[in-house]
Amino acid sequence: MISGTKIQLFLNIGRLFPNFAAARKKMIQLSDITKSFGSLKVLKGIDLSIADHEVISIVGPSGAGKTTLLQIIGTLDSPDTGHVVFDGTDVFSLNERQLSSFRNSHIGFVFQFHQLLPEFTAVENVMMPALIAGKSARDAKADAMQILDYLRLTERAGHKPGELSGGEKQRVAVARALINHPSVILADEPSGSLDTQHKEELHQLFFDLRDKFGQTFIIVTHDEGLASLTDRTIRLVDGRVVGNE
Repeated sequence: MISGTKIQLFLNIGRLFPNFAAARKKMIQLSDITKSFGSLKVLKGIDLSIADHEVISIVGPSGAGKTTLLQIIGTLDSPDTGHVVFDGTDVFSLNERQLSSFRNSHIGFVFQFHQLLPEFTAVENVMMPALIAGKSARDAKADAMQILDYLRLTERAGHKPGELSGGEKQRVAVARALINHPSVILADEPSGSLDTQHKEELHQLFFDLRDKFGQTFIIVTHDEGLASLTDRTIRLVDGRVVGNE
């Protein structure tokens, strides 16, 4: 039997992530994406469609353009040519203020090295994107605590990053990525610094979140084990897609 506490937690999570209640039909469409740095051509005409609720891995040798592609999808960098369309919105047609707001509302980021602010506690780190989005400190903290509770980190909420294990730091980073209930989570080698046990736990968490809340995950990884678990693997070589299955 499910306890009243667990039912209430489920209801609270539903309130925190209202858009997850209904299945989404949005798509991310990349068309003819190119990117160069000086004379170095990094991306050479990338065409890619990504459906809601997919967990996708992007793999390939070092220098293939994986991180550059992820940064363009996340609007942290812009392409030289081509279009990135989220649910009908060509994101690079937005002005800088609109683009920043779009990024903070629709995209969450998880990096190889958690990039938590060392002087702030776990809950304060998780709150940051919500505060930037204009939420009150009280509401941001309440939402952050609910996410940390869901990720089994309640007892670590008041600890600073230096007091957390590697796996805990990455779960806090995931919580921070979730705080504004984005439709897409982008992860760049998210388990690269973890030991085997914590790596497997983090990988499972991504799929649990997708299954429960319907998010899309796009993960750059060298971990073939993780890639084999994803719904689809995009393989890049020399700035081009050579595999999509």
